Amino acid sequence: MARARNVLPQVLLGLVLVALVVSGIRPYDRLTWLLETVWVIVGVPVLLLTWRRFPLTTLLCGLLALHALILVVGGHWTYARTPLGNWVRDLFDLSRNPYDRLGHFAQGFVPAILVREILVRRSPLRGSRWLAPLVVCACLAFSAFFELIEWWAALAGGAAADDFLATQGDVWDTQWDMFLALVGAITSLVLLGRWHDRQVAALPPAG
Repeated sequence: MARARNVLPQVLLGLVLVALVVSGIRPYDRLTWLLETVWVIVGVPVLLLTWRRFPLTTLLCGLLALHALILVVGGHWTYARTPLGNWVRDLFDLSRNPYDRLGHFAQGFVPAILVREILVRRSPLRGSRWLAPLVVCACLAFSAFFELIEWWAALAGGAAADDFLATQGDVWDTQWDMFLALVGAITSLVLLGRWHDRQVAALPPAG
């Protein structure tokens, strides 16, 4: 178990870095690629710099790696053009590529465990009935902030930001994005909360 805790984060880091480099080779739109992957480009160094003092659970490492892969795939093809999303659209006869819906669900599902881990290990909220509501509120706040970033990008870039916005003509796209992040956060806490507690309990105290 201890060996898995030591090896798995390194394997996941290598996978994410390779995927990031590959996604940066001739993406559909270079600016869109940068805007979508900047969270990975910034997040990896932050994790490396804080790892010695605050190593993460393997559950959170796996979720962060999965989220990073979702971002780099969307950055390479743009969310409206990913082959996986096109396949799902055609399979279920949908009116649009649903990959960005997956991305915004993950925007709640993964940060919920990240915020939960920080609060459980660095605040008095461990075991508190306020923990889950505050985690959900934090995820919804981040989702709303991301929508503001998209708005600012649209103001600054005009039509050039269309690939980043990925609204695909849906006037309710912003509301759908925040709603899916909310559903993702709640789903994550319900499905993974107990598993996360066991992993946090097995970690050494944060330094």
